[in-house]
Amino acid sequence: MYFFLSNLSIIDILYSSSIVPKLLINTLARDKSISLLGCALQMFFAIALGATECIILAVMAYDRYVAICRPLHYNTIMNKTLCASLAAGSWGICLLNSGVHVVLTFQLPYCKSHHVNHFFCEMPPFFRMSCRDTRFNEMLMYSCKSILVMCSFCLTLISYIHIISTILKIHSSDGRQKAFSTCASHLTVVSLYYGTIMFMYMRPRSTYSAEIDKTAEIDKTVSIFYTAVTPMLNPIIYSIRNKDVKDTVKRKINKK
Repeated sequence: MYFFLSNLSIIDILYSSSIVPKLLINTLARDKSISLLGCALQMFFAIALGATECIILAVMAYDRYVAICRPLHYNTIMNKTLCASLAAGSWGICLLNSGVHVVLTFQLPYCKSHHVNHFFCEMPPFFRMSCRDTRFNEMLMYSCKSILVMCSFCLTLISYIHIISTILKIHSSDGRQKAFSTCASHLTVVSLYYGTIMFMYMRPRSTYSAEIDKTAEIDKTVSIFYTAVTPMLNPIIYSIRNKDVKDTVKRKINKK
């Protein structure tokens, strides 16, 4: 569990670090420009880290499934080799996917404007800036996002169906509460993250200019939530629900 939590922590730190510092600079400074390379790197890391978080959350759900539904086989199934392979596979697939999207996006001609109507470099605002038909790029983006998000979400959902079914079979209320408490933090983080991602990428795009402007404003608001707010909340959620952390805080308070 802590191995995958460390991966999630690295993702959240890198995710915020690739977007928030430049966002704060643009908010305070008069010069709100960003270099082409800087924009490409920001887009690359945003896509890669966002997708990696989806898969890591699904892997963590599977880890909880094995811990609760097959506890006697946990050390055999979730061995170091499997954990390392799952983490490496998650990072590798998402980095490759991000590289393809960034290359295709920056090959588009931008003759309408060089003003990115967004808080950071993301694909949808670039599609609106291009003077070429971007239906292929949009279709590829939605297809890849749908596959990654839906596969991760389905794995998470299936894991929790088995987990809840197993918890309900536990006769003692203390046993049920203890089993569910091990999943509460992860379930909260999953709900926050998938909710904003699905709202952002799974709704249809409008072809009317007024609706496009409205959509752009909604995109900017939602993007702040999953790039800055969610990474900030994740460690707080896990800390509040972690018994070791709570016991340590209580001991420190009692000493003072």
